[in-house]
Amino acid sequence: MAGRAGRIGWPGALAAALVLAVIVGPIVAVAMRAEGLGTLGPAGRGALRFTIWQAAVSALVSVALAIPVARALARRRFPGRGLLLTLLGAPFILPVIVATFGLLAVFGRAGLVNTGLAALGLPSLSIYGPGGVILAHVFLNLPLAVRMILLGWQAIPAERFRLAALLNAPVWRLLEAPMLARVVPGALVLVFLICLTSFAVALVLGGGPRATTVELAIYQAVRFDYALDRAATLALVQVALSAGVAALAVLVHLPDAMGAGMDRVVPRWGAGTRALDALWIAAAGLFLILPMAMIVIEGVAGFSDIPPGTWVAAARSLAVALASTAICMGLALALAVSGGRWAIVVGTLPVAASALVLGTGLYILLFPWLRPQVLALPVTVAMNALFALPFALRIVAPAVERSEAQFGRLADLTGLSGRARLRLLTLPRAAGALGFAAGLAAALSMGDLGVIALFAGQETETLPLNMYRLLGSYRSDAAAGAALLLLGLSLALFAVFDRAGRRC
Repeated sequence: MAGRAGRIGWPGALAAALVLAVIVGPIVAVAMRAEGLGTLGPAGRGALRFTIWQAAVSALVSVALAIPVARALARRRFPGRGLLLTLLGAPFILPVIVATFGLLAVFGRAGLVNTGLAALGLPSLSIYGPGGVILAHVFLNLPLAVRMILLGWQAIPAERFRLAALLNAPVWRLLEAPMLARVVPGALVLVFLICLTSFAVALVLGGGPRATTVELAIYQAVRFDYALDRAATLALVQVALSAGVAALAVLVHLPDAMGAGMDRVVPRWGAGTRALDALWIAAAGLFLILPMAMIVIEGVAGFSDIPPGTWVAAARSLAVALASTAICMGLALALAVSGGRWAIVVGTLPVAASALVLGTGLYILLFPWLRPQVLALPVTVAMNALFALPFALRIVAPAVERSEAQFGRLADLTGLSGRARLRLLTLPRAAGALGFAAGLAAALSMGDLGVIALFAGQETETLPLNMYRLLGSYRSDAAAGAALLLLGLSLALFAVFDRAGRRC
């Protein structure tokens, strides 16, 4: 370690160089292979329009619904509130392909909703197409928007609500609306960016001329048409979109200026208000919990129908998740200990990229030398580690900074440096954050259906890809069992790493 704070120099620089190489190299390959925007054609331009439109609508609907739900949760205490808040975080680590299966169980052709409509003699609804893509994105991103906006409400000191009540002042105009003006733009941009780079949802529920995103068009160009020039052009468009929105996310981030409070809830009296809050909480809870419950119910029924190949794919996914988690945590720790804004910036760069874009670039770079199937698992490990890095770094870096702020001077005085400092100071003090970040990275990797779809053959498929192929072959019972298996493994990985970190 070097310097007063004992920062590691070369590991952080090496980690940053690796991250930059894995991002910049494929993007350069894509840029060199791209033919130009004029060659997109009607299908490419249609995919671009749909990508922007569905992301904008998904973000607007998610945040619009999140506002009343967050408001109700901020001002009500009720039995099970803590559990509900915990469940709000579940869709974030829920594998997207599993979440999509849960929505199919509720809104699909043979789902609960259409069964009820048929019993009433009403026409059925179709979850496939633009409406289904938006529905899935709202399901996945509504909890994130609720948590972000709820934090904004909780940041308003409860004393200000009491003062407003004493003065009979307009609470909405003076307290809540200004807070939303600060929080909502950031939530909109973040959800928009997530929906912009969503692939699995469009793969399962989209398709066709009216519901093809840019990433789905890249996948089709590589896997079905082997049109690498067109795929490179589309990938370049996706890079420009993601980078632009990521830059916008930085610009709209405004600091909170509400002051410190004690996070006490000031209850609102009045039957009408209480009933409306209960309605919003119940509706959001039902919308989020019912698909997850259906995953368990149908998964238990179909567990015995899981084919042998699914178990092999599950073992392969476990190996990929553990390897990518190890790489991700190594990079996150090296960047966090190195300190400085540059480390955070480099570690956050994957947010502005896309797994399909980087996968396409790697495909272009490596295909002349090796078969894609040979590269499927190593590339998947690298991409999963890279795209979990921003989340892991945001969790680990503050914990490392706190340990240095509290004990850095003492470590300097005692001459504690190098690997001894890392082992005796940094790792024990940041163990909880490291465990949580590792659990999150493992769960995200376990459920990823991105770059593996470009490279994998039958002998290298992971559990999410195996489940997608079961759905595509109309083996719904086996797919339900695979969904439950994938959900259980993802949650188990998260719980094991998180618990191990908290026990250290």
